[in-house]
Amino acid sequence: MSVSSASMPAAPAGASVTNVTKRLQKELMQLMMSPSPGVSAFPDDPSNLLKWTGTIAGPDGTYFEGKNFKLSFAFPADYPLQPPTVLFKTPMFHPNVDMAGRICLDILKDKWSAVYNIQSILLSLQSLLGEPNNKSPLNGQAAQLWDEDPKEYRRLLEKRHQEE
Repeated sequence: MSVSSASMPAAPAGASVTNVTKRLQKELMQLMMSPSPGVSAFPDDPSNLLKWTGTIAGPDGTYFEGKNFKLSFAFPADYPLQPPTVLFKTPMFHPNVDMAGRICLDILKDKWSAVYNIQSILLSLQSLLGEPNNKSPLNGQAAQLWDEDPKEYRRLLEKRHQEE
């Protein structure tokens, strides 16, 4: 035995990236073969599956109806054991999204599970648009207006969305 396992630290990391790539390829095929209405996502560059752009159509019957929102996905090297970093790229005015596009959603934090995938994240975010968690707001003004002044909420949402 001339080669010890200690002299090959790159193999596990390479295997990890390969596993992540395989998982993301599988998820891309799922998105293409069984699309969900109002959501989509694709890699930014076919040679780098760790960066994606997603889109969500605002759900009918909500303040977001008729609007489309872009998101960025950055997948860690140990995905799906760890969640991706997901940000709204379209300017957003929402109780659970701050002005930088960061999202407060339990499945992207402490409730993450490897059973979640890109499609389930997109659908959860689409649902969050119409059903915010005002008990845990990232944008306190949006949470207050959502509950107390729907007309002003809609005005500020429209203004923010036009900043795109």
